[in-house]
Amino acid sequence: MSDGHIAIDVRDVVKTYDNGRTRALDKVTLQVRAGEFVAIAGPSGCGKSTLLHAIAALERPDSGRIVVNGDVITERRDLSAYRARVIGLVFQLHNLLPSLSALENIQIPMYETGMPARQRRRKAEQLLSLVQLGDKASKRPPQLSGGERQRVAIARALANDPPIVLADEPTGNLDSEAGQMVLSMLRDVQRERGVTLVLVTHDPSIAKSADRIVYMLDGRIVDRAEIATAPRVRLPPTESADPASGPAAEDRS
Repeated sequence: MSDGHIAIDVRDVVKTYDNGRTRALDKVTLQVRAGEFVAIAGPSGCGKSTLLHAIAALERPDSGRIVVNGDVITERRDLSAYRARVIGLVFQLHNLLPSLSALENIQIPMYETGMPARQRRRKAEQLLSLVQLGDKASKRPPQLSGGERQRVAIARALANDPPIVLADEPTGNLDSEAGQMVLSMLRDVQRERGVTLVLVTHDPSIAKSADRIVYMLDGRIVDRAEIATAPRVRLPPTESADPASGPAAEDRS
């Protein structure tokens, strides 16, 4: 549940590639309230992952301003502590180290904090239990199913108790059953821990679970009517829109 203050404030952000020939983000403006679950939806190549990576400080915008929990990240040079302590990341590809066990993979972000080894292990065990994989602690990623690997990735994203979790197509490589389980766990974490969750997806069945859906097309945030006319774009069934969220947002709280 949102507590009202703005956790993520993106203002007029532009990001280009190919020496300016490709505009991935075209003056994007977006606000996300603390504790809110926002889905960013749209077709492949519309800029939604680029926007998520800019918020995560994995991509630096060409212009514009991004403020996260009051910190202007677009004006900071060293962002390693921000990535380690403020943001938890879940990717489409789980990005687990195949030679390490599930328990060891979860502990990786904790090294940034200098946490003692015994405490790291205890916390990793607790997080494995949270994602219902307490019996898989010694298993390496190749010994886990795709859904189990993503659940370990969720546990790793929570290792340093970040206030914000960013998920980039976290169900994209999973079958529908495993995808729904991963989505359910992300939703449970968002509700129970009060984290702000921003999830990128092209799947309308995933997007409709969010409190609010933000649509993107050609590097811009657009309203539902505009994206509905785009070819090969499927939209979730409409319910009721939230006027306070603006034309580009659809509230599902």
